[in-house]
Amino acid sequence: MNNDQFRSLCSTLKEKKVQVRLGGGKVKIQKQHAKGKLTARERIAYLTDDDMPFTEIGTFAGEGMYDEYGGCPSGGVVTGIGYVSGRQCVIVANDATVKAGAWFPITAKKNLRAQEIAMDNRLPVIYLVDSAGVFLPLQDEIFPDKEHFGRQFRNNAKMSSMGIVQIAAIMGSCVAGGAYLPIMSDEALIVEKTGTIYLAGPYLVKAAIGESVDNDTLGGATTHCEISGVTDNKFESDEACLDYIRSVMGKIATPRLAGFSRAESKFPARKTEDIYNIMPIDPVKPYDMREVLDCLADEGSIDEYKPLYGKTLICAYARIDGWAVGVVANQRKTVKTKKGEMRMGGVIYSDSADKATRFIMNCNQRKIPLVFFQDVTGFMVGTKAEHGGIIKDGAKMVNAVANSTVPKFTIIVGNSYGAGNYAMCGKAYDPRMIFAWPTARMAVMSGASAASTLLQIKVAGLEVKGETIDEKSKNELLQEITNRYNERLGPYYAAARLWVDDVIMPEETRLAISEGIKAANQGKIKKFNVGVIQT
Repeated sequence: MNNDQFRSLCSTLKEKKVQVRLGGGKVKIQKQHAKGKLTARERIAYLTDDDMPFTEIGTFAGEGMYDEYGGCPSGGVVTGIGYVSGRQCVIVANDATVKAGAWFPITAKKNLRAQEIAMDNRLPVIYLVDSAGVFLPLQDEIFPDKEHFGRQFRNNAKMSSMGIVQIAAIMGSCVAGGAYLPIMSDEALIVEKTGTIYLAGPYLVKAAIGESVDNDTLGGATTHCEISGVTDNKFESDEACLDYIRSVMGKIATPRLAGFSRAESKFPARKTEDIYNIMPIDPVKPYDMREVLDCLADEGSIDEYKPLYGKTLICAYARIDGWAVGVVANQRKTVKTKKGEMRMGGVIYSDSADKATRFIMNCNQRKIPLVFFQDVTGFMVGTKAEHGGIIKDGAKMVNAVANSTVPKFTIIVGNSYGAGNYAMCGKAYDPRMIFAWPTARMAVMSGASAASTLLQIKVAGLEVKGETIDEKSKNELLQEITNRYNERLGPYYAAARLWVDDVIMPEETRLAISEGIKAANQGKIKKFNVGVIQT
């Protein structure tokens, strides 16, 4: 039964990805083709190496967030890490089938995330530009703040100063402030007849200064390649432009590597599909996380650290697709201490936090990337835990995670609640990549706990007003609160807001981690300094 339920969740994931990858829909795709243009995903497919993976970032960005405006599939932009002429790089491609590629608030956030990945890993960036500019009805949510539209141009400049290669191809509209992005890149290319770039379009020029001019004369390929010199080269088609980019990428110097250890890859001891039987769909049922790790780590590579101490956290050196990693994973089965004390799985206790802190420091000392597998309900509470210094020990773990300089990767496989999310390297702690399985749930606390708390507050508020509520009404209210809260727990709600980079299936996990470490290996590692730790 569990196997069928888990597979059903994965089947839903596949169906949702097929749908979202249609962008604005088949009619809009046909209109793009009628103009002689490829779609964003077709451009990426043509540009990238056929035999290499493309790790998409933000597939579900914007899902359910802009329904009043007709939706914004994938945030109107396709981003990810792919290979061009054998070189790993970040690709950002506006999807003109979605509101003509206009920038919604989530579009800006997604672009900034792509640039962040490029800067963290020092990867070249290729921009495939085809955007109508800011989505004006939401301009106040995208224009003036630090992490808004303008931040990407600041990042263009910062990346250039870091020596990160940036190539931009203008393959459609490129207007207003957005025109700075390709021109702040190392090389700006443009496609004839379809590509245009200008600070103000014909309508605005007419309104501002009374001049009548057509698109091509104002900002087309001939204008900018032969008159203004704004763009560097023009091409007769999308394909010709992309062929040129492939040629240029093939001539870029080989990066200096960080030197993370990689051995010959081995298959795991168990099939990855076994996870469907091992891990229950019910978020409160226990299971042995070691069995899950046996389905993901290379066979024979797991060396557990302090296996008899702090048992609700598993810390282990291992290899994933040949890469050496330090694994920090929540143990979800109930465990027994030497004193005979039973401890709840998924909860971080003082000794667990203490063990993880030391392990994380060891991995930084040895330059081993960290991989966190989250299924955590939080830190232990109660008198005994407080007297034992749970706050102090939890703070040590959070400190180590925050200051860790080796690349960190996070997979949310189940629960991700409260401060447990922080200690296990949630989004706020700068993981290089963070993914969720379809079974993931994220919130301050579980739906049942939150609903019970919210109900108590509601009832107390009514009592203050002198009102009472019978048991039947109380149960109905509890169910209503629970349903509303649970809607916001799931992985797609998180992915829509880019709290995770994507929702993936268990079978995709090894490749996602491997590609992430391969990217990180092209970056630099800063000196590790954990700062002040309270003992």
